[in-house]
Amino acid sequence: MGDIRQVDAGELNVGYVDTGPADGPAVLLLHGWPYDIHSFEEVVPVLAGAGFRVVVPFLRGYGTTTFRDPGAVRSGQPAALATDAIALLDALGIERALVGGCDWGARTTNILAALWPQRITGQVTASGYLVAGQAANANPLPPVDELTWWYQFYFATERGRRGYERYRDEFARLIWRTASPRWDFAAATFERSRPAFANPDHVDIVIHNYRWRLALADGVPRFDEVESRIAARPVIAVPAITLEGDANGAFHLDPAAYRDRFTGPYEHRAITGGVGHNLAQEAPRAFADAVIDVARMADVPAAGASGTGTASGHVG
Repeated sequence: MGDIRQVDAGELNVGYVDTGPADGPAVLLLHGWPYDIHSFEEVVPVLAGAGFRVVVPFLRGYGTTTFRDPGAVRSGQPAALATDAIALLDALGIERALVGGCDWGARTTNILAALWPQRITGQVTASGYLVAGQAANANPLPPVDELTWWYQFYFATERGRRGYERYRDEFARLIWRTASPRWDFAAATFERSRPAFANPDHVDIVIHNYRWRLALADGVPRFDEVESRIAARPVIAVPAITLEGDANGAFHLDPAAYRDRFTGPYEHRAITGGVGHNLAQEAPRAFADAVIDVARMADVPAAGASGTGTASGHVG
């Protein structure tokens, strides 16, 4: 994927990969929980080879991304993650970008496309439209669906916080297996991602994210305006492709339930072959093809590079 670079962006010092032709259209790829940048390890060379500049950051609380202020609130709320992404684009001098993501990254991708369409040329997300505020999260689901969120209730307790702190690696393996029951990942695959969870802010960010969703933790006041816009479930007008694996063990909606949230050029693709929740890592070619196709939908020409390589001349 290339060397890990570091750049100050907003309240973070972000660790990220930046590869592909320097003059190519930018693609920002965002991972989820409990995953890391290696979700895109096979997507990156395809996109770089197709002429895109590909930027893949560690989210706050993962890998080499750290807070610039040791006293900053370790918020994991959606507005914080979206604001981080915009700050990174600013720090790298990227005016506009295609965005793609899975899990937390998919949620953030939706928010970026909905709230910052002047910065986002198109979006690709696994599991559709995931934009929701605390009021929507307060609505109970049928028991069979609540069961898929068991860890959210576990994290609501101090026992859950201590358990996640003690067993974060075991937790990640369990979620990988239950969210993607047919993904036969190798031990080496997990080992590449495991160090990202050792980040000193990781537990605080994860616990706050899930407690905030249930209104059990306060948000940061400076994100209130963004959260109010998120809560309105804004439409996405930029070109978009949504993807869903046929073996997603995590909670997900039928595509018909969110079709009206996409008002611009749009396509939904069902990805078969036992593909689970971490779709970009399990079906990298399908994910990369969707990014390339949404670029065409947005009339974004690639740089035309035929090979991969590390971009040069960027901040970091």
